[in-house]
Amino acid sequence: MIKNLLEQMNFSPKESSVYLALLEIGSGKAKEISRESGLNRTTVYDICDSLLQKGLISKYKKGSSTYFNALDPKNLINYLEREKEESVKNIEKQKKKVSDLLPEFVSLQNIYSKNKPRVQFFEGEKGMREAYEDTLTSKGMILAYANAETMHKGLPDFFPEYYKRRVKNKIFIRAIIPRNKLSIERSEHNREEMRDTRFLQESEMTFSPEINIYNNKMLITSWEEKIAIIIESKELADLQKLTFDLLWNTLPKN
Repeated sequence: MIKNLLEQMNFSPKESSVYLALLEIGSGKAKEISRESGLNRTTVYDICDSLLQKGLISKYKKGSSTYFNALDPKNLINYLEREKEESVKNIEKQKKKVSDLLPEFVSLQNIYSKNKPRVQFFEGEKGMREAYEDTLTSKGMILAYANAETMHKGLPDFFPEYYKRRVKNKIFIRAIIPRNKLSIERSEHNREEMRDTRFLQESEMTFSPEINIYNNKMLITSWEEKIAIIIESKELADLQKLTFDLLWNTLPKN
């Protein structure tokens, strides 16, 4: 179990073997570590150099011999903190590079736009979150058929933060919703969440999936099957907008 944890922390199998061997013997020369870990001495020297750089062991001279010593395992926490800081720095550097090269990425997309997929399929919670991120690119109002109960059950803790980011992007949403407790509660926040809602008239008129219509796209979400589909088609989106408007105009204002 400990070896698995170390490997999850980006230790190589050999690094794990040498580190655990040193923890057991406390301090020793390469030949002793080699005997305990089952690795040859040349490999042990290389791995000890790596663990020294990680700040997890130390070395000292005694006569003509070099000894390696395992530091307090609490140093693993410090190691993880350094790894975290380094990871954040690397991500920020990558974001800067992507930002600088974004015009080139966009130009490549435009060149090959004829071959761009028109239907995208997403699966599982992670995939569905990714699908919803696309709606935040909307250049105008989103039209939606939405059931707050199935949405919040399908992606717990996602939507309150999503609403904030949608508002930050100044994207208004118009939604047709079933009459249930959570949908009614959410409608009470329409003003601050930049939303206008109209209820289906009968309580038995309900649905589980969600449809978002925006730009020239449709996001179709099945909460029970944990799948989402984005279809990009002006022709289909225009038909859905027409259908939505026809139903919207038959429903009374809240």
